Amino acid sequence: MNAAVFGLSWWPLREMQARGLHPLWATALMFGLSYVFISAYKPQAWRGLLRHPALWWLFVASGVTNFGFNWAVTLGDVVRVVLLFYTMPAWAVVLAWWLLGERPSRGGLLRLLLALLGVALVLKTPDMDWPWPASLLDYLALLGGASFALVNVLLRKLADVSDSERTSAMFGGGMLVTTLAAAIGVPLGVVSVPADLSWWPYAFGFAMVLLAANACLQYGAARLPASTTALVMLSEILFATLSSVGLGASELSERKLLGGALIVVAAFLATMPHQSKDPPL
Repeated sequence: MNAAVFGLSWWPLREMQARGLHPLWATALMFGLSYVFISAYKPQAWRGLLRHPALWWLFVASGVTNFGFNWAVTLGDVVRVVLLFYTMPAWAVVLAWWLLGERPSRGGLLRLLLALLGVALVLKTPDMDWPWPASLLDYLALLGGASFALVNVLLRKLADVSDSERTSAMFGGGMLVTTLAAAIGVPLGVVSVPADLSWWPYAFGFAMVLLAANACLQYGAARLPASTTALVMLSEILFATLSSVGLGASELSERKLLGGALIVVAAFLATMPHQSKDPPL
């Protein structure tokens, strides 16, 4: 359910944007509503930020993840955004080495290479000499993927912190980081202020769905092997692709299919148990 909700999230975000609510304001509002419910259920969870200063990194990383992904899916081709976002395994290899001291294995470097080749194919267009981010959409999607990798690495680093404190930090970051970004964007002319409340039913409804999806993730991830959870989450790509192509929000090309296949293979390999015969380099 969690993968389905995030794979289909582009639709309500675009519906709210069509009604005058910029995706940054929408994200801030939805995470804010969810944070209110979390705080009502676990009133002291926010104190984790005082007890565990490292949670502030999770706070910021979660906010930047949603800032990048939720804005990007409203700007153009949804499949392109999702594929670039799922370069997460490539970023995770580097971040785990830096933050956790986990030197990459040969398999890790292979996943990094596959993901980067996939990114090059997705970014490359006939009118470009070199595969390079060509628009704000590309930069936001890649930023979201890198931040998502950081979230996953930090969740491992903060394994001794309670679920409620980690969840509070993630939703609090999603709320405050996007609020700050939207407030900065208004005077710059890149974010508009909503003129009416026609978007309200979508925002409230999706906030409740988002909260339910997170509860499903917390329940399932606590009872499944990590590799199984990661593999199931890859179905987000399938939900996003089928829905966006079916509704005309994306187009598939041979280059995008091949690049996407390499990125998905890299992500799939990241879910497999590490083998002892594949030592760190």
